[in-house]
Amino acid sequence: MTRPFRARSTAAARQRGFTLLEIVVVMVIIAAAVVLGAMATTGGAERMRLHASSKQIAANLRYTRAQAISSGRPQRFEIDPRARTWTAPNGRHGSIPATLAVEFTGARQVQPQAGVGAIVFFDDGASTGGRVQLAAARGGAWNIDVAWLTGEVRLERAGERR
Repeated sequence: MTRPFRARSTAAARQRGFTLLEIVVVMVIIAAAVVLGAMATTGGAERMRLHASSKQIAANLRYTRAQAISSGRPQRFEIDPRARTWTAPNGRHGSIPATLAVEFTGARQVQPQAGVGAIVFFDDGASTGGRVQLAAARGGAWNIDVAWLTGEVRLERAGERR
């Protein structure tokens, strides 16, 4: 005699495997752990701070140049490596993380005071020129160069040449 087909109980069927949501959650947790582990072992967080700070300074140097051109008056970007601060026109200012080394090279004639550097942009876009270098303790550095003739602001890793 053949036995009739019976559907398994739904409770037993639910206990047999994982839902798609559970699998996705576990994969996200594993991926986050791998990323955090890689950052911790390679200094990733410090490198991210270095690059972000470099981009912020470069953007504000470009802003200062744009303000000089649009206003028709010279504008000044100042940086104090010891205090780890910078200022730009219209009340823009910021600080540099304590974990980064700061070095400024520029024209002595436009220094507002000893130990504080400045780059002046003129109404035609030219500047006094200079370089801000930010470096991480574990290695790696970025140069923010300002060309004196054109006022062009360039951001590149230290040691690289195009």
